[in-house]
Amino acid sequence: MNHTPASNSSAPSGGTASGTAALELLGVTKRFGPVVACSDVSLLVRAGEIHGLLGENGAGKSTLMKVLTGLFPPDSGEIRLSGQRVIVRSPHEAARLGIAMVHQHFSLIPQLMVWENFLLGERGSVNPGDARRRISSIGERYGLDVDPNAFVGDLTAGQRQRVEIVKCFRSDPRVIVLDEPTSVLTQAESIVLFDVLRRVVAEQQRAVVLISHKLDEIERATDVVTVMRRGEVVHHGATKDTDPAGLARHMVGRPVALGGERLALGATETVDRIGGDVERPRSVRGPGELALDLRKITVGAPNRAQPLLDELSLTVTAGSILGLAGVEGNGQLQLGSVLAGTQTIDSGSVFVNGTRVDLRRPGALARSGVAIITEDRHHDGCALDLSVEQNLNVFNLGEVSVRGVLDPAATRLRAERLIEEFSIICPSPDTPMGALSGGNQQRVVLARELSRNPKILVAAQPTRGLDVGAVEFMLDQLRQAADCGMAVLLISTELEEVLGLSDRVAVISRGRIVGEMARDEVELDEIAMLLGGSQRSSS
Repeated sequence: MNHTPASNSSAPSGGTASGTAALELLGVTKRFGPVVACSDVSLLVRAGEIHGLLGENGAGKSTLMKVLTGLFPPDSGEIRLSGQRVIVRSPHEAARLGIAMVHQHFSLIPQLMVWENFLLGERGSVNPGDARRRISSIGERYGLDVDPNAFVGDLTAGQRQRVEIVKCFRSDPRVIVLDEPTSVLTQAESIVLFDVLRRVVAEQQRAVVLISHKLDEIERATDVVTVMRRGEVVHHGATKDTDPAGLARHMVGRPVALGGERLALGATETVDRIGGDVERPRSVRGPGELALDLRKITVGAPNRAQPLLDELSLTVTAGSILGLAGVEGNGQLQLGSVLAGTQTIDSGSVFVNGTRVDLRRPGALARSGVAIITEDRHHDGCALDLSVEQNLNVFNLGEVSVRGVLDPAATRLRAERLIEEFSIICPSPDTPMGALSGGNQQRVVLARELSRNPKILVAAQPTRGLDVGAVEFMLDQLRQAADCGMAVLLISTELEEVLGLSDRVAVISRGRIVGEMARDEVELDEIAMLLGGSQRSSS
């Protein structure tokens, strides 16, 4: 079913129905060879409105927005701004017309300062002092505190997101597109961001398109919501007339149970009702044999008195899930990197099944039975330029080789088996990883790691940026891994995810474990204090 909001009166809207049409996309179609990414899509966004755009990974949302911002030319259809037809040939042209987009994956250069990144893409002479003043002015105006002189590489993910948003506001846009803006933000940072957006939209009558997979976020922050599935619009209406279950049903084309799958919906009611009659997604198992034992792991940082990891000690038992909760930037990234074998440590030891692992030897942790879903799948989880088949086989070359020579038939057969087993949607095993949606890229990473039959699975932010169907699949795979006897370490800034999946919960703050407890011992007030850095009483 296609809804075509061709005029101000034809499309439903929320509390801002009287706003004028700021943006109209009419009958936009975009093909990539035989694949139709967007099919006759129409969208109306009014001034003074936050318009939610939902859909599974690969539904066509980002493609549609890239057409709007001039990254892709449409095969058919048109774009109107304030009722006037425009042709957007490039991002520069989009910015000149008053369209700005904050992409899900950062476009910042870590080796440059914030003010230098701020000026990237601008033409004319460079004035560092003026750039710093503009950053401070935008930050003060919109409540986005950013240090112009900080190196981007030293910033947390949440701080980098602020830099991207400040860059977006530099051109004073009329239409702002935010692609998964809170996927790397804490809950507190997300609340601040939406407060800023609400104020900007109300006071300055700007139009915002919010792409998000968090259904409670869409319900809370938007006036109108449009849902896409397989390149088409399947629902459009006022947000107040919908609920998370209905939106999920539109997204995936089937009912989604509101039991353990509350987490997949991004709903926070699990956290809100701790101590009540919350239905657990999986039964709590008793302690198994010790599988992973981290002892006083320390990782220092240049020019910082406080280590990134400060004598961190942690244990995970076989057949259980230990959830590590914490505010972004408290050492989770470094811990994941240590367990991936890409971060050297200053002191400490790692034991797997009672045997100390020599971390000086490349690949030692992987050979000992540790598999990892890394926090940033694009940066270190997969090779985007290689094919799906190559990514699936890269760590299992011995299995698909004969006398040290790769067997093309064996690599293809293995890839096809894993693609089917993990429901990876791709045209063929030869498809480049970069052409897959985020959810399918994560399935490739998961399939590759689990196919190694590991003893321990480390899952760092495993559902970040995934849609409801992909989240549901990922959470189920983590449960199954533990049920099959694997030790699972879940590292997540999503507290509801940690509380919903884990047998035990640990909290990290400033690189240290400040508390650990069984899931049924969790008290929200205590968790909140631990997240702030308070040590748990030993009594």
